[in-house]
Amino acid sequence: MIVYALFAFLALILAGPAHAQVHVDIGIHLPAPPPLVVVPGVATVRYAPSAPANFFFYGDQYWVFANGGWHVSRRHDGPWILVGPQFVPRPILLVPVRYYHVPPGHWKQWQHQAPPRWEHEWGNEWAAKRGWKGRGDDGGEGRKEARTEGPGKDHGKGHGRGK
Repeated sequence: MIVYALFAFLALILAGPAHAQVHVDIGIHLPAPPPLVVVPGVATVRYAPSAPANFFFYGDQYWVFANGGWHVSRRHDGPWILVGPQFVPRPILLVPVRYYHVPPGHWKQWQHQAPPRWEHEWGNEWAAKRGWKGRGDDGGEGRKEARTEGPGKDHGKGHGRGK
């Protein structure tokens, strides 16, 4: 009896930790990978203009925003894993509203050239932890990633609001 218990204990130790992931069916079943186009201003993210969902590609993974949450997969057809808001990569969150084919209804009042207001979706505590704090209604204030730098932008020449 003790031998069996010891054997079971050793088997558990040698098996290593199991990573529990919940695969969900989000209703997206594409027969082939969709054509991808670079999201202007967020060059590391691509979107699928022909996909019937909020379908993005970043970091060798497919990302879908559906049912109020983010899902990720290595394949275009799943299996999909629900991802907590704190683990969604920042470049994905910076994609402007206009590239979401199926935005939630309340997003329609937001500026289409700006990222979604994630602090409204996930709360101020999330926003503070992610450095999303201080963002203006245009989606770009207080965040270097959303600003456009370069020639012809008149940065530092007295044409801004001054701070």
